[in-house]
Amino acid sequence: MTMTVKPTPRPETVYTVSRLNRETRFLLNDCFGSIWIEGEISNLSTPSSGHVYFSLKDAEAQIRCAMFRTQSRSLDFKPENGDHVLIRAQVSLYEPRGDFQLIVEYMEETGDGLLLRAFEALKQRLATEGLFDSRHKKPIPGLPQCIGIITSPTGAAVHDVLTVLRRRYPSVSVIIFPVKVQGADAKFEVVKALAAADRLRLCDVLVVARGGGSLEDLWAFNEEIVARAIFECRTPVVTGIGHEIDTTIADFVADLRAPTPSAAAEAVTPDSTVLVARFERIDQQLCLHMKALLERNRSAISILGRRLQQEHPSRRLQTQSQRLDQLELRLRKAMRSTLSNSDVRLRTQLALLSKHIPHRRVQMLDERRRQIQQRLCMAILRALEKQGQRVSGLAEHLQAVSPLATLTRGYAVVYKQDTGEILRSYRDIRPGERTETRIADGILVSRIEETRKP
Repeated sequence: MTMTVKPTPRPETVYTVSRLNRETRFLLNDCFGSIWIEGEISNLSTPSSGHVYFSLKDAEAQIRCAMFRTQSRSLDFKPENGDHVLIRAQVSLYEPRGDFQLIVEYMEETGDGLLLRAFEALKQRLATEGLFDSRHKKPIPGLPQCIGIITSPTGAAVHDVLTVLRRRYPSVSVIIFPVKVQGADAKFEVVKALAAADRLRLCDVLVVARGGGSLEDLWAFNEEIVARAIFECRTPVVTGIGHEIDTTIADFVADLRAPTPSAAAEAVTPDSTVLVARFERIDQQLCLHMKALLERNRSAISILGRRLQQEHPSRRLQTQSQRLDQLELRLRKAMRSTLSNSDVRLRTQLALLSKHIPHRRVQMLDERRRQIQQRLCMAILRALEKQGQRVSGLAEHLQAVSPLATLTRGYAVVYKQDTGEILRSYRDIRPGERTETRIADGILVSRIEETRKP
């Protein structure tokens, strides 16, 4: 039996490969639009065109991505293989090869990469401001009376710190300021605890402690407000955050950084066994010193006792009394000698005085005074007579040349009334001015009516 196969009818629409890829691209764009995707970069390629090509993957799948030059220029970091990123992209299809891909519009780092960049940026800025300078570091007290611990009350760090304190320095007082050490609110609680501990002024030193963890877990101690709170704290601050390889911004600002919470507890306390040994050495040294001092004092007292016996006050009083008697005898002898000499000088002066009696000299000087007085009176009379004659001659001469004598003969002297100027010519005055005319027995006041030559 022969079977006949009917031919398949030709479909009404036949897609070309390019049409299928194009319409698939349109469908993907319309269906998803812009979406956010997080993953790890691999197969990174950066050709000279400036475009960035890479695969974004997670644990189970991967997808090709393309970021064109116009968008890649806005990146604030350099993508590397292994970076965890968050992207905003359009779901698309590369038509020439039919490859499913994402067209990346925006990219940012996530996870440790982003945190490390933020860490370095803040570290650089605070270092520029001088928050890390050693000149701002406060000394850690050698024998603190009270230690404040800022940490989580339920974490392993607080138990490690307390264990070390009990072992090394059990007599110290401890105040725990409970805070969160992880999460969004941790930074605010740490800042609040630092401010409270510093305001109370009960602690000699503060220990900020936290156990190990990832960079994200420790991030509260990389916050700027925590760094500035530590810098402004007047009480010395010691940090013991994470493990030895962990470093936070708080470590750079603190007055002392310890690699672990236990190391921080050791840094702020002396070892009690070392202190006891040191006190024992000091006690021995003090005893030896006191013995030597007492021995020196006993020797000095013995020497002073012998000197006191040799120089007893009664002996010194006897010696001084004897010397006082000698001085009294010398004083009496000197006084008698002085009085004798004074008596001789007095008698000598009286003898000289008797030879020079002042009465005779007074009589002689009085006689001489009368003679000089007579001579003086005669000289004055002669001088007065001579001066009288001279005055008479001068009066006659003055009378002869006096203008007044001329006026008695009928002459006159004419003056300007306002200036007192003597008129010597008719040109010296104008009509209307007033004059005074001096004659022998008076003055005539006139007003000029006219002036002319004679």
